[in-house]
Amino acid sequence: MSKRIIIDPLTRIEGHLRVEVVVDENNVIKEAYSGSTLWRGLETIVKGRDPRDAGFLTQRICGVCTFSHYRAGIIAVENALGITPPLNAVLTRTLMNAALYMHDHVVHFYQLHGLDFVDVVSALSADVKKASDEAFKYTDMPYATGADKLLEVQQRLKTFVDKGNLGPFANAYYGHATYRFTPEQNLIALSHYLECLRIQRTIAQAMAIFGAKNPHPQSLTVGGVTCVMDLLNPSRMAEYMTKFQEVADFINRAYYPDIIMAAKAYSKEASVLNDVGVNNFYTEKEFQVSSDEWLFEGGIIRNGDLSKVEEVDEAKITEEATRSWYADNEALHPYDGKTNPNYTGLIDGESIDDKGNMVHSKVFDTKGKYSWIKAPRYENLPMQVGPLANILVNYAKGNKIVVEAVDSFLKTTNLPLKALMSTLGRTGARAIEAKIIADYGLKAFNSLVENLKTDESTCATYVIDKNKEYKGRFMGSAPRGALSHWCRIKNGVIENWQAVVPSTWNASPKDANGVGGSYEQCLIGMKLADVKQPLEVIRAIHSYDPCIACAVHVMDTKGNNLSEYKVNVNL
Repeated sequence: MSKRIIIDPLTRIEGHLRVEVVVDENNVIKEAYSGSTLWRGLETIVKGRDPRDAGFLTQRICGVCTFSHYRAGIIAVENALGITPPLNAVLTRTLMNAALYMHDHVVHFYQLHGLDFVDVVSALSADVKKASDEAFKYTDMPYATGADKLLEVQQRLKTFVDKGNLGPFANAYYGHATYRFTPEQNLIALSHYLECLRIQRTIAQAMAIFGAKNPHPQSLTVGGVTCVMDLLNPSRMAEYMTKFQEVADFINRAYYPDIIMAAKAYSKEASVLNDVGVNNFYTEKEFQVSSDEWLFEGGIIRNGDLSKVEEVDEAKITEEATRSWYADNEALHPYDGKTNPNYTGLIDGESIDDKGNMVHSKVFDTKGKYSWIKAPRYENLPMQVGPLANILVNYAKGNKIVVEAVDSFLKTTNLPLKALMSTLGRTGARAIEAKIIADYGLKAFNSLVENLKTDESTCATYVIDKNKEYKGRFMGSAPRGALSHWCRIKNGVIENWQAVVPSTWNASPKDANGVGGSYEQCLIGMKLADVKQPLEVIRAIHSYDPCIACAVHVMDTKGNNLSEYKVNVNL
């Protein structure tokens, strides 16, 4: 007899992602559905606005990767108007982007995903001296893992436990059968979890040096950047470099070694292997570090075949809404996309509660519409985006930096290349990407310093002709994968705007052909150790770093409500 399990919310911070799985009598997942339960609506909000305001509005799509949507909104308009920003502006944007990636990736593992691997309570029984010695197996210079430091961490954890409240470590499935770290390894990771809380402040400050604040920086403008006084101030430039190096040190001595530790400990754990999801991979060219050099190239891989990499053809990208809560189902190119809500709601059904009992529930209408997320497709195929796609495409294209980083990771962990196509591999690829940025990101800084010696320009001039129609797009990457913004400008204002974000690709509901996105596909065939504690599902979806940005209601340019939806939090 099949049983339905509902996990809602699934994400630890941005909590509007719901996953439902159907398991058979052997606890094997036979069907999976993922959906967002709240509508963002930013694409509607920007209509009728001055295109120069778009970036400031689109960055509100997300409170985590605010810079990604800010930059995308600015560059989409620049592309439409035919503007080429000065090199100083381009490199400054790269440095801000590097700060975002480093911030996002370490926080993702420790604060959002790490507890899927780390049994915090187990760390109480660790031998601190053994744990300190254990840390040297993964790096020659361990970070915050001296016996005295680990004892301090252990005592802090004991204080939480003695109070009967685990605080930030609450609501996890500690003791689960699929945890693989030893108590000593759990203690090492826990120490780095706490250190990351401090480190993320440092990298946020680095972003704010050029962006004025973080989140929601303010220094990008159509044509370039406005932080010229910071760029010409040696002390401000040195401050960025110092903070970058501090965070790079954490990545190389804590984050990356912890992922090596996880790769070895979980190398035979079935629930994190062989679950690639969608094996079509898509990434965009990203991280310009000089006038003619980028860290990462773009491309498409189909069917997991690393021997063939296609260049991206933007004309092949569409979005459809057959299973999404929108009125227009047809597959449309983003330039022509429509965002007209058609909420049909959940239906009555049954699911398993946390005690294993069947209870009445509101469930997805799996024969109809069940998500606010659309279904992007590349030539009618679902794509997986994110660090794994970026690393695989660049490895297949022979990118020297990436090839060396991947080969080193595989040699150190004794994993085969195919192991990257999994939950464990997605987690590993994100650390590889972070390490590459930490090791090579300051190339952009050095290029900027050299260019400023002969050229202090930071913004290009331009004119918006209200008698002309324009269209343009941004195509690049964010920490979670390929990101694009598409706009049409008419009569001097935005006529249409569509954002195709990374989690839209990965969290796509089923399309008109019944084919789901990577979240849904990666869960099929997974066996759960305990249906009351579906850690395997949570761990797999968290490996994508899901971010389902939201807006509860939408207003038109005159401040009138267009639509409003209430979500029953007890569902």
